Amino acid sequence: QVQLVESGGGLVQAGGSLRLSCAASGRTFSSYVMGWFRQAPGKEREFVAAITWSGGNTYYAASVKGRFTISRDNAKNTVYLQMNSLKPEDTAVYYCAARAAAFYSSDYKNYDYWGQGTQVTVSS
Repeated sequence: QVQLVESGGGLVQAGGSLRLSCAASGRTFSSYVMGWFRQAPGKEREFVAAITWSGGNTYYAASVKGRFTISRDNAKNTVYLQMNSLKPEDTAVYYCAARAAAFYSSDYKNYDYWGQGTQVTVSS
């Protein structure tokens, strides 16, 4: 069982930066693939980024590659999403998710645990 709590969302101007954090409880955090997803009003939940348990492999959606960076600190049971050069179209609720598997997936249906989400709003 893993419980996830996101923080770090807020309002930022276009071109600005935010860092999201996801604190996980559970002794097996290091064995989960961790992902970030987002959902804008009226849209489906979409993949943003994922990282394997060792942190050695990271994956990004094309829309955020080069601007966002996912990382994890297994000693702190925390995964991060550094978001730079933010655009108005990045506005959404951002969710942290955990997948009990060795390989990443970009399909939100393949993730087992979810946080409550944190709002990110980028103004133009």
